[in-house]
Amino acid sequence: MTAQSKINTAFDPLAARKDFDILSKTVYGKPLVYLDNAASAQKPRQVLDAMRDFAAKEYANVHRGVHYLSATATDRYEAARETVRGFLNASSVDEIVFTKGGTEAINLVSYSYLAPRIQPGDEIVLSVMEHHSNIVPWHFLRERNGAVLRWVDLRDDGSLDVETLDAAIGPKTKLVAVAHISNVLGTVTPLKEIVARAHAKGVPVLADGCQGAVHEIVDVRGLDVDFYALTGHKLYGPTGIGALYAKKAHLKSMQPFNGGGEMIHEVTRAAVSYADPPARFEAGTPPIIESVGLAAALDYLNSFDRVAVKAHEHDLLAYARDGVRQFNWLRVIGDAPGKASILSFEAEGMHAHDLATILDREGVAVRAGHHCAQPLMERFGVASTTRASFALYNTRTEVDVMIAALAKARKILT
Repeated sequence: MTAQSKINTAFDPLAARKDFDILSKTVYGKPLVYLDNAASAQKPRQVLDAMRDFAAKEYANVHRGVHYLSATATDRYEAARETVRGFLNASSVDEIVFTKGGTEAINLVSYSYLAPRIQPGDEIVLSVMEHHSNIVPWHFLRERNGAVLRWVDLRDDGSLDVETLDAAIGPKTKLVAVAHISNVLGTVTPLKEIVARAHAKGVPVLADGCQGAVHEIVDVRGLDVDFYALTGHKLYGPTGIGALYAKKAHLKSMQPFNGGGEMIHEVTRAAVSYADPPARFEAGTPPIIESVGLAAALDYLNSFDRVAVKAHEHDLLAYARDGVRQFNWLRVIGDAPGKASILSFEAEGMHAHDLATILDREGVAVRAGHHCAQPLMERFGVASTTRASFALYNTRTEVDVMIAALAKARKILT
């Protein structure tokens, strides 16, 4: 193999790396090779500076304050909402609810939208590759409301058969909940077709976009999806903030599930009335500094040619996939056509945690475990996998380091 990267005049990963101070770090005396991006991406200087500058010079609590700093902070917070709206191509900022992350966004739909509509025997359709964040909230409705979970299997390559999913949608289906991109397999689901088929049967669709928003250019209007959840820390932004896109008609019909300040219209001793969306779903002091960081992260990502970034990430995935073919003791889990830059594998005779520990000593940071996707692990007959996930700042040279570390781990562990 050669470490020479493809010539890509539209995107230069080596230039992008200069924005991430942490990538120059050494661990155990080795240059850091950070391949745990599907869990959480690193933050560029532009994001960190934006948050630091705001906290130092403009911070105050938002909304209702009449003083200068409160008004300034409110403007920045609502400007961040507009940035998210533009990033997703939503029709209105009123369709963007800030949350703590993708998990809270999905739980918001479960509690506020679906729970009041679920009767015993009603069904929720989901695939076996879902992250626990897109499983557990529906189990709550199974336990508490009598909902039935209808599971859709995958092909052996990890791809999702739309015909199989379509067949699972029946007269009792109240929601289809599906990942845009699998956090383990990298499978990109045909979301637009899924939505069209579900809508043809009068069923809304929630998409877990925590990986999808990173690797795909998302157009919620073009997809016609009802709900789309994302999280900031996978998008090169801070932890503690995410967003739920929801069609305005849905939000207007939903009751809040967190109560407190900001989400009310009026409170008396006898009654309470609620604010219009999205304020209705943003109780308490919101993640103000984090919203500034999220906006900076989305602006940073959009400063690149995202088609070129996607091509670079696919090149890394293909290069890594070719690199591991030499190891007859390594089994790649998920090879769906057009998958995103996530490579999960099982190593014969080696526990995933042991393998990841050896890689770590070589400076290579990967993820090992069930990746919050235990039904998927069961589907492929494994307890855990090792996962390397590639971001815009990774290089072929780093892939070579990982391949060499895998070879070394094999000698140590067998």
